[in-house]
Amino acid sequence: MHALDVLGDPVRRRILELLATGERAAGDVGAVVQAEFGITQSAVSQHLKVLRSNGFVQVTAAGTRRLYSVAPDPLQEIDAWLDHFRRFWEPHLDALATELARGRRERRLEAEDD
Repeated sequence: MHALDVLGDPVRRRILELLATGERAAGDVGAVVQAEFGITQSAVSQHLKVLRSNGFVQVTAAGTRRLYSVAPDPLQEIDAWLDHFRRFWEPHLDALATELARGRRERRLEAEDD
């Protein structure tokens, strides 16, 4: 399955968002996702399985618990694919950064004049 196909599902994207903050137990992930999406624990387990089998998450056993964490390699694949499109938004972001810096400079100069 292509990386973008895996991330095409909002549940799987949410699971990755949760794991981006750090390692979490399967039960913790399941509780959040079940509450937000109204799906069963079995459905959450299937989404975790898709993420795991496609290399997006790693799982380690800690006693009876399964701890999930993000695996970076597939995300690097997506980042490489996005390189083809960055030219569409990077100039706008650069211009925004320039305007923000200009505004900070003007505020600093005004504060110095006061």
